[in-house]
Amino acid sequence: MADETTTDTPDVQDEDAPDEDAPQTPDAPASDSTNEAAAADADADAPDENAPDEDAPDAAPQDTDDGQDTDDGDDASEAASEEETSHRATIEELLKAGAHFGHLTSRWNPRMEKYIFMERNNIHIIDLMQSQVLLDEAAEAARRFARRGKKILFAGTKKQAEDIVREHAEECGMPHMVDRWLGGTMTNFQTIRKSIRRMEEIERMDRDGTLDKLKKKEKLMRLREHEKLEETLGGIRDMANLPSAIYIVDVQREDIAVSEANNLGIPIIAMVDTNGNPKNIDYPIPVNDDALSSIELVTSTLTDAVQEGLQERRMKKEEKKKAAA
Repeated sequence: MADETTTDTPDVQDEDAPDEDAPQTPDAPASDSTNEAAAADADADAPDENAPDEDAPDAAPQDTDDGQDTDDGDDASEAASEEETSHRATIEELLKAGAHFGHLTSRWNPRMEKYIFMERNNIHIIDLMQSQVLLDEAAEAARRFARRGKKILFAGTKKQAEDIVREHAEECGMPHMVDRWLGGTMTNFQTIRKSIRRMEEIERMDRDGTLDKLKKKEKLMRLREHEKLEETLGGIRDMANLPSAIYIVDVQREDIAVSEANNLGIPIIAMVDTNGNPKNIDYPIPVNDDALSSIELVTSTLTDAVQEGLQERRMKKEEKKKAAA
C-alpha cells in the first residue's frame, strides 16, 4: 500500500490543467471581455430575479386610508433586512468576490444545472441565492463538528488556494494539506503516520546533535528528506486520527480526496464550480473555486463557523467545571 501511495499521486496531480480555470478568475489584471460582460449582466439581472422581498413594500400602499399600511411596509422592509443579515455572506459580498462566475459552457458538468442562474457569452453564471443558503448550511455543519471537538481537514492544493487554506486552517487549529494530496492520505493513514514519525525523528536528531555527528553528505540527505516531508505532511502532523470531516476547495482537482472520503464515509464540505460534480458531496457550495476573493470569502466564513463551535465547546466545559465546583 505504501508503494501505491507514493507512485500514483504525482501522476494524478500532473494531469490537472489549471489553465482551464483562467476564463472565470475576476482577480486577474487582464480579464476577458466575456467575463466583463457576464459580470455586468449578472450584476444587473441577479438582484431583480433573486430578491422578491423588496417588492412587498411597493405593493402595500394601494388601498390605504388610515396609514396602517405604511407601518406594514416598514415592518416588511425590516423583516427583509433581518433575513438578509441572518446569512453569513450577503449577495453583494458574493458578487464582489466573483463567486458567480462559472466555467465556459463547453466545460460544464450537467449535474450542476440546478445551481446555474443563467448563461452569458458562453459562460455560466451561478445562482448566488442558492450559494448563499448552501454556504450557511456548510458553515453550520462546520460549527457542529467543532462544537463536538471533531477535526476538519482543510484541503486546497491549487496555487491560488494554498496560502488561504493554510492561513485559515492554522487560525482555527485544524489540519491542512496544501502542497499536494498524497494518495492514501486517509485510506492508508497508518503509512502516512509512519512518514510523520520519520519527520519527527529527524527533528529530534537535529535537536540532540545526532545529525552533526553524521557525514556532511548524510546530514544533507536527512535535512532534504525532512524538508520534503514537512512540505507535504507538516499540516497534518498533529492529526493523530482520521478527520471527522474534510473541506475541499476544488472537487475536480481533489478527486482523489473526494474518493477517499466517500470510501471511508467522511462528510465532505466543498466548493463546487460549474465543472465539478456535486453528487457525492455532503455539503456542496456552488461558487467560483478559482478566484482568490471567492476562495477567501468561503474559507473565512467556514473558519468563523469553526471558531464559533470551538468557543461554544469551551464555554460548555467552563459551565461544567463551575457546576462541579
